[in-house]
Amino acid sequence: MTPNREDYLKLILELGGDQAKISNKQIVAGLGVSAASVSEMISKLEKEQLVKHTPYQGVQLTNAGAQKASDLMRRHRLWEVFLVEHLHYSWNDVHDDAEVLEHVTSDELANKLEAYLGFPEFCPHGGKIPAQSAIINEQKRQTLSDYPIGSKIKIARVLDEKELLDYLVSLNLNLQEVYTITAIADYEGPITIQNESKQIAVSFKAASTIFVDLVE
Repeated sequence: MTPNREDYLKLILELGGDQAKISNKQIVAGLGVSAASVSEMISKLEKEQLVKHTPYQGVQLTNAGAQKASDLMRRHRLWEVFLVEHLHYSWNDVHDDAEVLEHVTSDELANKLEAYLGFPEFCPHGGKIPAQSAIINEQKRQTLSDYPIGSKIKIARVLDEKELLDYLVSLNLNLQEVYTITAIADYEGPITIQNESKQIAVSFKAASTIFVDLVE
């Protein structure tokens, strides 16, 4: 299924597009679509005044775009918390059902769900859950692909994308784990990370959507 306009808005927001310009290449990697499809959708979103595009620099959400994306993200992430904590979904299987539920959730239901869950701050993938009518202000982090060999990092957040999450589960890579980067292959090859219990080779594409904190 081709990602719809809401998926684009949410991804741009997840990548920090409320405060900085996001490249088409980042959107291509995050949604797994062609560069031509991204360019076409960005043009549509710009006509709707949901994004502002600067040639050769990237795309950034307008206030209206950031608000719409935040509203959708709030519903989506609240349902993810519910599905994982109360229906025992795994973190890689929760996205599709949360995607359906977010579009049929009223403000009243979202508020009641939030209260029932105890006002959670984060979703199962480490993403921040905003208050009602607030714009998500994710902590700005570098990705795994941004750091050199020898860096000690902690996995803090990953993009909420089914293919990526399935891949991370296959690698047994989890949030809050600490690793040292031990090797980086040339030409956007895999990045090898290691700790006391395991060594993992992460593809460059996945590494560019895994947000990490530097451990001093």
